Amino acid sequence: MALAGVSLRLDAGRIEALLGPNGAGKTTLVRVLTGLVRPDAGEARVLGVDTWECPRDLRARMGLVPSGDRSLYLRISGLENLLFFGRLHGMSKREATTRAFEVLELVDLTEAARLRTAFYSHGMQKRLSIARALLTAPSVLMIDEATHDLDPEAAARIRDLVRSLADEGAAVLWATQRIEEIRSFADGVTLLREGQAAFQGTVSQLIALAAPRRYVLRLRNGRAGAVELEPLLRAAVAASGTIAAADDGDPEDFLLHLAEGAVLGEVLASLTAGGVDVLGCREEVSEIENAYLNLAGRGE
Repeated sequence: MALAGVSLRLDAGRIEALLGPNGAGKTTLVRVLTGLVRPDAGEARVLGVDTWECPRDLRARMGLVPSGDRSLYLRISGLENLLFFGRLHGMSKREATTRAFEVLELVDLTEAARLRTAFYSHGMQKRLSIARALLTAPSVLMIDEATHDLDPEAAARIRDLVRSLADEGAAVLWATQRIEEIRSFADGVTLLREGQAAFQGTVSQLIALAAPRRYVLRLRNGRAGAVELEPLLRAAVAASGTIAAADDGDPEDFLLHLAEGAVLGEVLASLTAGGVDVLGCREEVSEIENAYLNLAGRGE
């Protein structure tokens, strides 16, 4: 069963992030909500209408940005792609042309309107997919992996665009595996694990579940003479965990794995008392990634 007991409410003007590892059910849920897959049990309703029935007027009020680019026609231009899909929505040629130029301007693709889509960069194709989703000025946007494989600047550009659409009243479901991008972006989070909702709440509530146990310490021998550093480290950490050289190639970086119940501050104090200079300390992964890994069943 791809999904089991997942309950999700999406309100106007909000972005709900949908997280989960590969196979967790994110894309299946998006397909159910857009009427592409019929659920075996339960119901999916958008704007009060059963999505499997999905009449044309409902489809016009939903915009889908799929995870891949294969739904675009690469042998024709971006403008021609939009005209084709606009006509599928029942627009006249004049209406489709006017609207196509409006959404191309919105995603900053006006200058590339007549360029064959095959010559678009990956980021441009993603923006064209968003433009296509906006053709009918939808009230609901379903966006699946919009920033996958994009460079940070292109990804930020797409997030800014989607955030502005939500601020104008659109309800947005944002499926992603890029955990850090939901910080200061999403209003709520649903995390799927093996087809079930392992967490639902705000980003800050997700971060609060983090239990970091692994830290990268930058250390230096503070004792005079030829005293070796590693024996000092093992003696200072003792039963509080394990410590070993980090694999980043820097001789001053060490990976500390705290034992259950151990307190980071006490370990750092022991290191200092043992003659070790603590030059820096950071979590091996961010707190939001820690929470994700723990809930997704992949934590340490």
